[in-house]
Amino acid sequence: MVSEILLPPLNPYNFDMANQATYDDANLCLRLFELRREETMRKARQWFGTFSASSLEEVQKVAPPGSQENAYFRMVVSYWDMAASFVTAGVLNEELFLQTNGELLFIWEKVRGVVEAYRAANKNPGWMRSLETLGNAAIKRMPAEAYQHFSAMVRGMAAARPA
Repeated sequence: MVSEILLPPLNPYNFDMANQATYDDANLCLRLFELRREETMRKARQWFGTFSASSLEEVQKVAPPGSQENAYFRMVVSYWDMAASFVTAGVLNEELFLQTNGELLFIWEKVRGVVEAYRAANKNPGWMRSLETLGNAAIKRMPAEAYQHFSAMVRGMAAARPA
């Protein structure tokens, strides 16, 4: 009837208008994107695409302390933990962030198996907590089959890496 014609269609991505993304959220997402384009960060992200480790010992082998690889590892994971902290602290809209930053899940998939060992070794239970929280939120919002495919792809990339 008339009321149906006047009502806008439901947004399939965000039913809760109280959590509607704002102009500031969009600007912060764009700023985060710009930071990823910085030259050293690009190199670090490119290296991280080849990174693979399933234990703390393997991380230390491929990215030993003091090496360029270690600097790249720390740059990438700390960037994504920082970006995720904007969401977990309530500064940035989660839905918009997850829609525009799929790389976070890629990073989480690559480090999730070593996070607990890092936390224990450094006696820092909060290390990468925001990355973990948002990585798990990204997984929960995906259909199970899509996540399984994505995870297999990341593992396959690791297996294809030259020794």
